[in-house]
Amino acid sequence: MSNIATGHKHANRIFILSCLALLVTAMTFAIRAGIVPELGKQFDLTNTQIGWVIAMAFWGFPAATVLGGFLYNTFGAKKLLWVAFICHSAGLILTITASGYYGLLFSTFLVGFGNGAVEAACNPLISNMYKDNKTTMLNKFHVWFPGGIVVGALVSYALSSMGFTWEYQIAVMLLPAAVYAAMLVNCEFPSLDKEIDTTSGNFKALLTPLFFFFFFVMTITATTELGTQGWITEILSASGATPMLTLALITGIMAIGRYFAGPLVHSLNPAGVLVASAILSTIGIFLLTQLSGSLVYVAAVFFALGVTYFWPTMLGCVAEYLPKTGALGLSLVGGAGMAGVAIFNPIIGAWADEAKQAAITNGATGVELTMASSQAILSNLLMFPILLIALFIGLYVYRSKVSKSV
Repeated sequence: MSNIATGHKHANRIFILSCLALLVTAMTFAIRAGIVPELGKQFDLTNTQIGWVIAMAFWGFPAATVLGGFLYNTFGAKKLLWVAFICHSAGLILTITASGYYGLLFSTFLVGFGNGAVEAACNPLISNMYKDNKTTMLNKFHVWFPGGIVVGALVSYALSSMGFTWEYQIAVMLLPAAVYAAMLVNCEFPSLDKEIDTTSGNFKALLTPLFFFFFFVMTITATTELGTQGWITEILSASGATPMLTLALITGIMAIGRYFAGPLVHSLNPAGVLVASAILSTIGIFLLTQLSGSLVYVAAVFFALGVTYFWPTMLGCVAEYLPKTGALGLSLVGGAGMAGVAIFNPIIGAWADEAKQAAITNGATGVELTMASSQAILSNLLMFPILLIALFIGLYVYRSKVSKSV
C-alpha cells in the first residue's frame, strides 16, 4: 500500500485487517440472504417476520456507527475494531444457538452492531491515511464488501449443495473474524491529530444543507443496493436463475469495479459517477422485472454496474466535499444508509406478503405466488434509482457551479 500518506510502519497490516473485518461484515450479509428460506421454515416465520430479522442487522449497524462516530476521536479505530470482533463472535454464536424468532432478532442485531463498528473504525482511518486520494481508496477498501459477498454466497451455495445446515454456514464466519482479531494484537495504529480530529469541530461542520442531502440520499442508495440483494432469494426463486450464483455474479462485478475505481472517479468526478450509477441501477432493476432464465444474468450485470460505486462514492463525497465533518460525518452517513435499509426491509417483506395474498385470492398457486411477490418487490424498488437520477443530476450541476467559482 505505497500510497498511504502516513508512512506508518503498520500501515499495510492495518489496511489488510480492515479488509478482513469488512469481509466478515459482507459474509454475514450474503450467508444470511442464502439461509432465509431455511430460517423461515425452521422457525415458521412470515416474510414480514423475516424482514424484521434481516432489519435487525441494519439497525445494529447505524447504532454502532453513530456511537462510533462520536467516540472515534476519543478511543480511536483499534478499540472500535475490538468491539466489532466481540459483537461478531457473540452474534454469530447466538444465531447458531437461537431457539426462536426473538433469539434471531437479538443475535442479528449484535452481528449488525459488529458490522457498524467495522465501518465506524475503518472509513475515517482509511480516509485519513489517504488524504489525497480519499474516494479512490475508500472504493478499494470497499472492494471487500462485494468481495465478501462473493465468498459468502459461494460458501452458502457449496455447503447447501453438500447438505450442511444453516448453522454450519454461520459458523464458517468465525474463522476470518478470529484472523482479524489476531492481527489486531500488537498492531500499532496511527495517532490522531487532536487539533483537527475533534468531535465538537466535526459536529459543527455537519450543519450544512449539503450534509443533510448526503444523509438523506444515502438511505435511498443503500436500499437500492442492499434491499435488492438482501431479498435476492425471494426475487429470483421462480426466475430460472440460481439466486446465490446471481448474487456472486453481481458482487464479483462490484469488487472488480471498485478496485479499478480510480480512473473513473478522476475522469467523471464523484458526482458524475453517481449519476451514471443511478441510470444503470434503474435499467438493471427494470430488466429484472422483464427477463427470466439465463437472461436474468444480463439484468444482473446492469444492476451490478449500477450499484458498484454507490456506497464508497457517497462516503468519498462526504470526505472530499465536507472534510471537516471527519469521522462523525462518515459514520452518520454510513449509519443513515443502513437505517434506511432497516426501515425498508420489513416493508419489502410486507410487499411480498400482500402480493402473495392477493394472488391466492385470485386463485394462484405454487410458482405463481413466488412470481407475484418477486414482481411486487422489484416494481416498488424500481422507484428508488429513478429518484436518484434526479437527485444526482442536481448534485452534479451544483458541484460544477462550485468548481467554476473556486
